[in-house]
Amino acid sequence: MSVRLRARLAAWCGGAMICLALWGGAMAPARARGADRAPAGPPVPLLWKVDGKGGTLYLLGSFHVLKPSDYPLSPDVMQAFAKADRLLFELPPSDAQSPQLASRMLQVARRTDGRTLQDVLDAKTWQALGAYARKYGMSIDALQSLKPWFVALSVSLAEMTRQGMDPNAGLDHYLMDQAQVRGKPADGLERAEEQIALLDGMSPTEQHQLLEEALDEADTTDQLRRLHAAWRAGDVHTLSTQMAEDMRRQYPALYQDINVERNARWVPRLEKQLGKGSGTTLVVVGALHLLGNDGVVERLRARGYHVERICSACAQQAGH
Repeated sequence: MSVRLRARLAAWCGGAMICLALWGGAMAPARARGADRAPAGPPVPLLWKVDGKGGTLYLLGSFHVLKPSDYPLSPDVMQAFAKADRLLFELPPSDAQSPQLASRMLQVARRTDGRTLQDVLDAKTWQALGAYARKYGMSIDALQSLKPWFVALSVSLAEMTRQGMDPNAGLDHYLMDQAQVRGKPADGLERAEEQIALLDGMSPTEQHQLLEEALDEADTTDQLRRLHAAWRAGDVHTLSTQMAEDMRRQYPALYQDINVERNARWVPRLEKQLGKGSGTTLVVVGALHLLGNDGVVERLRARGYHVERICSACAQQAGH
């Protein structure tokens, strides 16, 4: 099974989801489909504890778009939050919750070479986009000045919203709000400009492929449902094999940029939080940044830190 664009974004590109959620733009108003049955309990967390020389990290794998029914969170997560002296996200709240963030992203996404979106797409993809626009009352003309990567993400976010997912209910957003309420300091591992530059740096071929995928999977629900279910179940194996490995095969350059190199940049900063007198830090990043051999969990373990999974609901899986 190929796990495709929407599911990857939900567990990887936090800044992109937040930016697009703030942009009304040319996308049609999204109407959520019928509500799912209420879940049996809180999500099983993708949560690890890292012990250092005087400091402790809790690493929490986020799904950047969730449903209100995904709350409340598990006691494990809320206990880690209560113990935390500070929080670290992919983006600092000052970026992620900035009213200017969407306009900054849109500015980068606008073409400046005099060509239109139709000029750079093949006829089949342009026709598919036109059909999608007509179906949902979108203005195709409003998309002409935009780059394919931005249109692809916009289509995908609209589809996720139609399925009842909400970036404003994402784990990052929720815990940023909780940190503010509790007076806990919060910062980011990178700035919004860095995430936007990663997306804008995609090759024309990758951008075209992303848009094709977004249109191909429009109106389908199975893949996102399966991945959301895997996140709720704390299913490391499914998330690692069906998402991370799938992206590594299909988009090797993007995988290297968006996962491998970012994780490598984050680790030294995380290690600073493990030093003497550092206290306890809760780190909240897209779930896929934590998983697999390229993930932050294994990178810290390889550096000699004691890492254990915190999961009361799946104690038998501790340490995976």
